[in-house]
Amino acid sequence: MTARENLSRLVEAIERHAELAIAVSGGVDSMLLAHVAHSHARTAMTAFHAVSAAVPAPSSARVQFHAIKFGWALQMVEADELADPAYRSNPVDRCFHCKSRLYQRIGSLTRVRIASGTNIDDLGDYRPGLEAARCHEVVHPFVESGLGKRDIYALACELGLDDLAALPAQPCLASRIETGIPVGAGELRFIENAECVLSALLPKSGSIRCRITAEGVYVECETLPSGAERELVESRMHVLCAEERRTFRGVRPYRRGSAFLRSSE
Repeated sequence: MTARENLSRLVEAIERHAELAIAVSGGVDSMLLAHVAHSHARTAMTAFHAVSAAVPAPSSARVQFHAIKFGWALQMVEADELADPAYRSNPVDRCFHCKSRLYQRIGSLTRVRIASGTNIDDLGDYRPGLEAARCHEVVHPFVESGLGKRDIYALACELGLDDLAALPAQPCLASRIETGIPVGAGELRFIENAECVLSALLPKSGSIRCRITAEGVYVECETLPSGAERELVESRMHVLCAEERRTFRGVRPYRRGSAFLRSSE
């Protein structure tokens, strides 16, 4: 399928609904869905973005910028996940509690059907958030139109949304905290600050993660630094960790979901 053919299929899936409330995280999937609904479909669309300690500040800024530039209807909502003890305890199904709270919050503000940016590639992973979506009857237009991540990036390019087409995966900050380690505002601030510093030091390293594990703090890089660059990263991380009374364990290759621990039973 070409990007234009995929656009047509996506518009058809969106237009099955006269109105949609799109949960926009700031990532390429939900951002593209909002763009297509707003600019290419007859469906009335309102974007809802959760302001949270677990959402990177650049993600919120990106949503607001696009809403202003393209004229979206946008509502910023306080998800307040940290008020939920089940979320804070960081169980294996933390995302279920997070998404449930988000969908409940959106549902308290509108009676319109909620849509997410879930795509077909997400269906092969363990994603408790999808169960929360099922419970709240959330629709997934990308899934309905058979689109995966590669299709989404290609469509962003086709539509001239260059900033989205260049956007790496950026899950919530809580995903950097190893399963079972409680999630708190302090941990989330530390991660966001560290990744901001690391991104400035390693602008060409691709995906970068600051992981809090039971052993200590690790930095993961898609492209590992070497030589003086690596020494600078390690020196800076030792300082940041010491300020927070944390132990820095080193730099290692990026591995998606490495903070997620699930029983093999």
